[in-house]
Amino acid sequence: MKQVVCIKWGEKYGPEYVNRMYGMLTRHLTPPFRLVCLTDRRDGIRADVECFDLPELGCPHPVGTMGKWRKVVLWGREVPGLTGVALFIDLDSVIVDSIDPYFTYGEPGDVILARNWARPFERLGQTSVFRYTVGANAHVLDDFRADPQGIADRFKFEQHYMTHAVKPGIKFWPDQWTRHFRLHCLPPFPLRYFIAARLPAQARIVTFPGGPNPDDVLVGRWNDRVAPFPTRLQHLMATFGDQRVDQKRLRHLQRFVLPVPWIEAAWRE
Repeated sequence: MKQVVCIKWGEKYGPEYVNRMYGMLTRHLTPPFRLVCLTDRRDGIRADVECFDLPELGCPHPVGTMGKWRKVVLWGREVPGLTGVALFIDLDSVIVDSIDPYFTYGEPGDVILARNWARPFERLGQTSVFRYTVGANAHVLDDFRADPQGIADRFKFEQHYMTHAVKPGIKFWPDQWTRHFRLHCLPPFPLRYFIAARLPAQARIVTFPGGPNPDDVLVGRWNDRVAPFPTRLQHLMATFGDQRVDQKRLRHLQRFVLPVPWIEAAWRE
């Protein structure tokens, strides 16, 4: 039984993200499998998904940090609904090909992460897609609970902390399998004004860390601060107005995206 786990908390992602994840798994993962969702809101999630209450962090949440520290609960000695080996996938990920190899690559006890492509010259993991054994590295959560603010101040992001804390160390997926939308799919500025994002050869999962989200790219916008697919001229003119996708004008200019047909085809129930 292949186990996939996702986390949904707060209001950033609606139930449609979970439902689309299940739909993508039915097309790209050989049965039998189960999707476990740890969540604080179950409304609207299809019955095929096994929902469990998202555990509490068990300590004060760090302040002044960008890390998604709630994900650290996955490293507890016990995780609701899970035992053995599990594959975590962020909800803002698009599965585009078979992910069966994510369950057979390496050794069963390995902790395998996507490489952090934003800092390619450092041995850092990116936790959009990772495989681990539930309970095998319980010290990751224990140590965090003992000093949450200190760890957050030192590592900034939970994925940097996990990279350094896992014993005896992490491994990476083959580079071509897990692709970063902004870095591997989106054409460089200003070509993105004329060319839609491509799907890299051999990609299996496309991740969206740091935005934009798949539902925004689907309709040709960077975020919900602007209308779907403003014309190129409208986007350029907004640089000098108050409807920018980013407060910084240069970033606004760069953050333009055309609708992406392969996301429309893949990111659905």
